[in-house]
Amino acid sequence: MKIGGTKDIKHFVRQYILHNWNRLAGKIVVDCPAGSGYSSGLLRDAGAKVEAYDLFPEFFKTEGVECKAADIGGELPVHSSHADYVLFQEGIEHLPDQLHALQEMNRILKPEGRLLLTTPNYSNLRAKLSYMLNESEQYKLMPPNQIESIWFSKSDSKDMRFYFGHMYLIGIQRLKLMALLSGLKIKKIHHTRVNITSFLLLVILYPLILFFTYRAYRRAIRKNKNIPLEIRKKIFKENLMLQINPKILIGSHLFVEFVKYCELDEVVKNTNLFNKYGDTNFDT
Repeated sequence: MKIGGTKDIKHFVRQYILHNWNRLAGKIVVDCPAGSGYSSGLLRDAGAKVEAYDLFPEFFKTEGVECKAADIGGELPVHSSHADYVLFQEGIEHLPDQLHALQEMNRILKPEGRLLLTTPNYSNLRAKLSYMLNESEQYKLMPPNQIESIWFSKSDSKDMRFYFGHMYLIGIQRLKLMALLSGLKIKKIHHTRVNITSFLLLVILYPLILFFTYRAYRRAIRKNKNIPLEIRKKIFKENLMLQINPKILIGSHLFVEFVKYCELDEVVKNTNLFNKYGDTNFDT
């Protein structure tokens, strides 16, 4: 993790692309939402076959890559099991139906394909304090409202589109669960810049975090006795380790790499899903 330097998540996505330059060559990568196209350009330079989509493709600026109109909140115009990678950069926090969006990512990914997802870190301590004080992303901001929370809108006789701000911020625990319900599991958490406020809060609050998280863990183990003890321990340990992970508690962004482990119909059909796929082997 970095203490100083840029806060821009595009910098850390760029680092990932550079580190995996050879692995990305020749791969089909769906970039959605593509925004201005900065990351699409890097992926193109790495030799990837980039397919860019955005709700507002008119803002896309990168030459050599076509950006098509698409709404992540609906169905993407991409064939099933098509992409090796999907870059889902700074998008999920704008969407009311996040489970549907993750299911769409599963649908368009090939088996064992990777989803690279970034979002402001709603699990860091500054975000938790901000929500407690002001029910907002930052304690210096107003709660969600119709002036600041609708970033862009467009309407004509046939179409009305809203681009919401950070109305649907999501933390690592809920993100992990909804991804699991979408046939995706965490492969690795890539850490970004340290949020200084969260770091200072960690120094003060970490003993309390350890105490209350472990207390909740022990209580959860004692309950749910219809589930075998070994499985309870395995699943609740995942929650415990994420909840007390200092890097997550102080990181400015979440940058999570998921792997597609099953198709959507298998999520519903496999009654042993959580027993089978709960594990603590992802890299944090």
